[in-house]
Amino acid sequence: MKKIKVKASSRILKKRNKKLNSNILKRCRFCSDKDLKNSINYKNASLLKGFLTDCGKILSSKVSGNCYACQKKLSSEIKISRIMALIPFCSH
Repeated sequence: MKKIKVKASSRILKKRNKKLNSNILKRCRFCSDKDLKNSINYKNASLLKGFLTDCGKILSSKVSGNCYACQKKLSSEIKISRIMALIPFCSH
């Protein structure tokens, strides 16, 4: 009796990979490094610009991988930095 090899379709493989990758959690880069957590400041414009899109919108925590507390502090510091004219409100 011959064994029949069944080829797994690409759709099934993608589904399987999605399930395996969903178990990996994103870690907040600020909570893992205490020096970075202290560097969230409205004066540190180079760090804050990394969390803005090209149009000037603040990236969500799902995209950036930040926890709630760090995202809240980051967004408030970006808003203060915009008011102080260190970061532009929009790129246009």
